Amino acid sequence: MFQNSGKAQDQSKNHLYSRFFTTELNAGVTSPSNYKFPETDLQKSLYLSLGNTNADNEDEWAYRLNRPKTGVSLGLIDLGNPEALGYGISVLPFAEFQLLPETFNDLNVQVGTGASYFTETYDLETNKYNRAISTHLNWNFKLFMYYGLTPNSKVNWRLGLGYIHNSNGHTRLPNQGLNSFMGGISAQLNYATIEESQKQTDSTSFKRSTYNYLNAETGLGIRVLAPLFNTQKPVYNLNLAYGKVINNTFKIGVGAYYRYYKDYQDFIESDNRLTQENYPEFKNNPYGYATNLGVFGSGELLMNHVGFEVNVGLNIYKPFYALDYRINKSYSYIIQYEEPPTELAYKNLDWYYEFKRTVSARMGLKYYLWSTAKPRRNNVYLGGHINANLGQADFTEISLGYVYNFNFK
Repeated sequence: MFQNSGKAQDQSKNHLYSRFFTTELNAGVTSPSNYKFPETDLQKSLYLSLGNTNADNEDEWAYRLNRPKTGVSLGLIDLGNPEALGYGISVLPFAEFQLLPETFNDLNVQVGTGASYFTETYDLETNKYNRAISTHLNWNFKLFMYYGLTPNSKVNWRLGLGYIHNSNGHTRLPNQGLNSFMGGISAQLNYATIEESQKQTDSTSFKRSTYNYLNAETGLGIRVLAPLFNTQKPVYNLNLAYGKVINNTFKIGVGAYYRYYKDYQDFIESDNRLTQENYPEFKNNPYGYATNLGVFGSGELLMNHVGFEVNVGLNIYKPFYALDYRINKSYSYIIQYEEPPTELAYKNLDWYYEFKRTVSARMGLKYYLWSTAKPRRNNVYLGGHINANLGQADFTEISLGYVYNFNFK
């Protein structure tokens, strides 16, 4: 099974490799993020990665996930316009999974999320059309597919194709984000051999197991309301969830969240015409109208101390978002047409607003204090997440959580 999972088996020496170092060169295009976005030449990047094949990993998650490669990448990025967009550096933890192992010899998909630093940012006076990036430090997401040309060699030459996204998670506006589509070639140098007898094979020792969990989490988020109100304010978040962990690897559940937005309350309490003329009832209870209630479904991959989580939810109560949407829509209108919005453009809450107001999303990483490779009654974790209204960032969050596990089977 594992000789075809990107773990580069040398048949003459009858061993596997447990470590690898990869040099990767990519080139591609960056999609225009906004009206009059700066012109760009070919985007180029160099990634250096250090990782583990997990061929000799005895944890159940490695077995259940077909021995994914895990590691960290350092990326050096030329966005194709040094004056307006500058250069970037990224640090990206990743996991790489084999696709269709029975059909393809070495076809893998890599998912990574981390941080990036860019040397140039938006500036109203000197760089006003780079509305993609307005902070030096940003979230970075990479989704790539790789095909190994020489999978049975110590150096595995691979072709890659994929997508890279950078944005600041709504901690400063504008935040249109950078979306890049790249292709390239990489050389994966495999080393640190293990003998065939040490290889972890398909094992009947891992029986199907389940247990339930209760999860309580509190988080502190950072966001800004709009480009004209660009002061960072906190978001206080509380999540409660219940669900099931399957085979010490797959964590699924449902839950509810409560959020309070300080920028919403401050705007309601300010002496502004928008609230007075359109939502005078907000003045009667600024705190209540600055809150958000919702429910969500959660999925998480548990990989020892690390968890990768994705949530999709429904906002049951988020009254201020109607004003949030109108403020930002008006500003976008001014940028595109260089004139004040018409009354219709400002007041129209269309179907897209209803969709964005209803659907919430959350994605991020957790670090568990105690390993999740084997079931235990109690655990705590630190998390970093980006929260969104539909696909648009809402706030960036750090969190602290407690997990109580029970009903082991």
